[in-house]
Parts: sequence; C-alpha cells; structure tokens
Amino acid sequence: MVTFGGDGPPILLLHALMGRASTWWPVARWLTAYGRVVGLDARGHGRSPFRGGQWRTPDFVADARELLDDFGEPAVVIGHSMGGLHAIALAAEHPDAVRGIVVEDVGIDLRGRTVDGWRSLFDAWPVPFPSLGHVRAFFGPAGDYFAECVEERADGYHLLAGPDELFDVAAEWGERDYWDLVERVRCPVLAVEAEFSVMPAGQQAQIPLRAPGGGTHLVVSGSGHLIHDSAPETYRGAVEAFLSGLLGR
Repeated sequence: MVTFGGDGPPILLLHALMGRASTWWPVARWLTAYGRVVGLDARGHGRSPFRGGQWRTPDFVADARELLDDFGEPAVVIGHSMGGLHAIALAAEHPDAVRGIVVEDVGIDLRGRTVDGWRSLFDAWPVPFPSLGHVRAFFGPAGDYFAECVEERADGYHLLAGPDELFDVAAEWGERDYWDLVERVRCPVLAVEAEFSVMPAGQQAQIPLRAPGGGTHLVVSGSGHLIHDSAPETYRGAVEAFLSGLLGR
C-alpha cells in the first residue's frame, strides 16, 4: 500500500496493467483535499509480494477488500483500465465497502482479443532500457508514467511487472465479459472515456446506464488511454465534481 496523505473518507486508487500505485501521485496530490488517499500495488506489479502469475479478477478484488476492511467506512474507489475493472468488481461484490467509483477508459467486453498484440508490443521494446532518460524518451508523453514502472538491474532498467504475468492477467479479459458485474453496481459511477480509447466503441457509455446506482459518462476530447496524464485538468474537473456531489465537499 502507498499512503498519499489526506484526512476524511478513504479514497482507494487502483492502477492499470503494467502500472503501480505510485503512478497516481499527480492525481493523489489534489485528491487529498477530499479524503485519505491510498494506492494499492496489484499482484505481479510494483512492490506487491504476490508473484508467480495465475492471478484472476477475484484475487485482485480480495486484496482490495482486505485493505478496505481497515478503513472502517465505505471508500471511493478510482481505477484506470485494469484498475477500473477491479473497481467495478469490488463495488459489485462488496457494496457495503464502496460508496462510489470512478472508472477511466475501462474495458467491459474484450472477448476475442488475445495477448498476441501484447507480446508483439513487448518484443519491440528495447528492454532493458539503458537509462531512465531512454524510458522517458521512448514512451514520449507517457514517459514519466512508465519511468515509475521500471527498476534498475545490473544490465539496465526493466519493467517491475513481468511480461509473462501481464500476459496471464490480460488473457482472462479475452475469455468473458463483465456486464454481470456492472449490473450489480449499486453505488454512483463516473465513467471517463478517452476520445482515442483503446476499448471497444460504445461500451463505456453503457456503464452508468446498466449499473443500478447510475452515474455519468464523459468522453474527454483529445485524450489517449491514460486520460489523467494526457488531459489532467479535464480529468480533475470531472472527478472533483463527482466527489463533491458524492461526499458533499
């Protein structure tokens, strides 16, 4: 767990595939005005002690629920991509622990997609990277984000999350859809979608419509998959408005 600070209602941040809790730092800085902000390194990511693969959505949800049990009150859960899916699952499975969710460019039905694309992508990356400067240059606008997701070893910089574990996690998404979980979410939802989303068209708009708790869908003009990095002010405005209505702050 990474503690970002703040007082008041708990706010849990869940990162995307390949990410880690510390990537949320630019967002956590302003979120602390709304509550106690913490982030969780998902299994196989960051400094999580869980390694070896074979993780499935219920495993990630169980870890998040264990953390929420320590808060003593329902949390707002904010997730990006994989973390958004886990936020939905957490709210569906443990409605007593979640007062609202924000999901950022999340996939609900990716059936038919395989990990072949991921393998080709990773094979093309110049890993190990010789320096953090190379990491930042290679990933361009998302360079600072990915610089958080590597560690230095004797031969250079490697991703903290092992490729085989990442492929294993992503494989599940091509096998089933998650609308059954969406349709059990009874708390309010803010679904923030990138204009240049990597997710199937039309799905994210359906999330607040199919979730019993209702909510709002927003498409952020000009943004890529990492909305809180590519369009930070728009993302912040949407999330702050949601939190103000949810928490009365």
